[in-house]
Amino acid sequence: MHELALCQGLISTVERTAAKHRANGVSRVELLLGPLSGAEGPLLERAFDVARAGTIAENADLVIIEAPVTVECHTCGKASEVPPSRLLCRACGGWQVRVTSGEELLLKSIELTDFEPDILGAN
Repeated sequence: MHELALCQGLISTVERTAAKHRANGVSRVELLLGPLSGAEGPLLERAFDVARAGTIAENADLVIIEAPVTVECHTCGKASEVPPSRLLCRACGGWQVRVTSGEELLLKSIELTDFEPDILGAN
């Protein structure tokens, strides 16, 4: 299950970010997940529960936002949202398309608790 390795990397990023902002906790982690990313939402949720144990994100909620699959057609130039199993242009039916959305697995946001804001702009 590679979702556990993904979540361990995610927790590592969350911990570094929390340390940078001198946070004492994390209440929410938000991911953007595309259906073509190779990761499964329910498996990510279970793996996150394991990976967060004993970390600063131990009480954090994982929120997964599903990204649509969109393609841009090389034939007619149109962009369209398509099902993950049918990567064809909706306008002309062409198969020569470029996927522009749907492959993401991105950390969208982290909600920190009990942190010290950097009011001077120093890193």
